[in-house]
Amino acid sequence: MSPRVVRRSLAVGLPLALLGTVCVAGTATGAQDRHERTARVTGTAVLGDIPLARFSNGLLPGTVADDRGVALGGIGSDIYPAGRRGEFWTVTDRGPNGQIKIDGKKRRTFPVPGFDPAIVKVRVSGKHLRVLKAIPITTRSGAAVTGLSNQKERDEAPYSYDAKTPLEYNPNGLDTEGIVRAADGSFWLVDEYGPSLVHVSAQGRVLTRYVPRGLGLKGADYPVVEALPGVLLHRKINRGFEGLALLPGGDLVLAVQSPLSLPDQDAGESSRNVRLLRFSTKKRAVTAEYAYRFDAVGVVDPGEDDTSELKVSSVVAIGGNDLLVEERTDRAARLHRVTLPHGSGILGSAWDDAATSPSYEELTDPSASGVPVLRKSLVVDLGKVAGVPGKIEGVAVTGRDTLALINDNDFGMTDGPEAFDANGRLVDSGIKTSVTQLKLPRPLRG
Repeated sequence: MSPRVVRRSLAVGLPLALLGTVCVAGTATGAQDRHERTARVTGTAVLGDIPLARFSNGLLPGTVADDRGVALGGIGSDIYPAGRRGEFWTVTDRGPNGQIKIDGKKRRTFPVPGFDPAIVKVRVSGKHLRVLKAIPITTRSGAAVTGLSNQKERDEAPYSYDAKTPLEYNPNGLDTEGIVRAADGSFWLVDEYGPSLVHVSAQGRVLTRYVPRGLGLKGADYPVVEALPGVLLHRKINRGFEGLALLPGGDLVLAVQSPLSLPDQDAGESSRNVRLLRFSTKKRAVTAEYAYRFDAVGVVDPGEDDTSELKVSSVVAIGGNDLLVEERTDRAARLHRVTLPHGSGILGSAWDDAATSPSYEELTDPSASGVPVLRKSLVVDLGKVAGVPGKIEGVAVTGRDTLALINDNDFGMTDGPEAFDANGRLVDSGIKTSVTQLKLPRPLRG
């Protein structure tokens, strides 16, 4: 069945005014049943329709000539409190993109190749989600970084909306996902391509991009520093860094979205072992690497049997060295609490050596092999809370027992040639960006 076409009404300008809605009630099973049954949504805000060309060109004039009917979306890659109640920083991903098969092979499409990833400040106003401010992410010279693939052979080849015309690679391109704001007003972002950690000024200019040792990225119009473990070069395509947390002391925690492809793609697809990194913003170096193991895919998403659908999309600091870690598929998600231990974990160990056999990713019981796996406890199963939308990619702590959740609507795009009509205009999926406010049954902190 083709997605229904959604006719777009519009009201824009910068600042941009928009709309909002979402709902939640709770249920659960097992030891968490008593707690999850009382979890509830206390409000929802939905983003209205803003033409993508008007949004983009209002930030960097002339970047988007034709938005093909796509509206602003994709801002749900992450969410971070902006200080005032109901206000948040969010970040887009690389922009509208999809996949189309040509001669039996999938091609990555960029229908709006001029789109520039942006940091977007929003406010929840009842059922409406309003854009207060938007900051384009730019290079050292002030140009758009774009969301285009960086390197041939390493990243997917970029194509036009119909997958027929090749596009140029761009070493500046970022597939931004996680966001936090530092005390000095600058932002830290994570990116899936490198994967990389990106320090951005308050005005959106890339200050430094930290990438894995050995990446060899050339031609970027900003400083590129190889400061991350080289083992990350084995990240699965489109599954680099996704989650980012700012600890009270200023350190960052970065989450790799999926298991690395070690020793090969098949091993990564069937693995449940992922990695979190601790990065010192003072030393500008990774100081620890932690082993984290997913629950079985059928536990996270009952009815799903493909382990490769598991992802870590959000990590959130909740005080001290405690984190919320989100395990999800596109349909369901669970939030676990973990405490980061002292020490460097598996950083620099044999598990960081791509030649180690079996690899960390191949272990069915990492603890039995001496790997110090993070201990976790379930806080809430969002898949059992009625009304929470799919593809939750951002989680923010808003109070002792309250959270804000944001979904990634993929700019209303779907995969396949049917994503656009005969005139090259988007056939909208009808999925909206929304911020869901959730009240937990008990405080996150003691």
